[in-house]
Amino acid sequence: MTRATVAKARARATDTELVIHRGGCHCRRVRFEVEAPAALRVQDCNCSLCRMSGFLHLIVPAARFRLLSGAEDLSEYTFNTGVAKHRFCRVCGVKSFYIPRSNPDGVDVNVRCLDEGTVTSLEVEPFDGSNWEQHAAALAHLSL
Repeated sequence: MTRATVAKARARATDTELVIHRGGCHCRRVRFEVEAPAALRVQDCNCSLCRMSGFLHLIVPAARFRLLSGAEDLSEYTFNTGVAKHRFCRVCGVKSFYIPRSNPDGVDVNVRCLDEGTVTSLEVEPFDGSNWEQHAAALAHLSL
């Protein structure tokens, strides 16, 4: 193998290795950590709620998410089927994570709420949440 081939293989391995990202809401009462690659691939959903809030989705298995503080400061909003549990800080109003309808066994973290310093790259892919029923299955693998 050439040095270039070895370097590319190492870069790919690094892209998939998990690191601990920390984040939370604006007032910092809600704090969490999530294990995910440093190079993130996230979804930009065009449903009414995500479009209005600017949420960038990083869906992970529940075991890779830890709420560190602020459980008592969270308010919950549900609509439509009630499966998704939208959790907001009751003090500052920021939704830094929630339990998504597409992956109720996982947690969906707003990448915009991660602290700086651990994300090495960010690839944003569109997700057609306006036609959720036709496209939701494409997200199922993210919480496995």
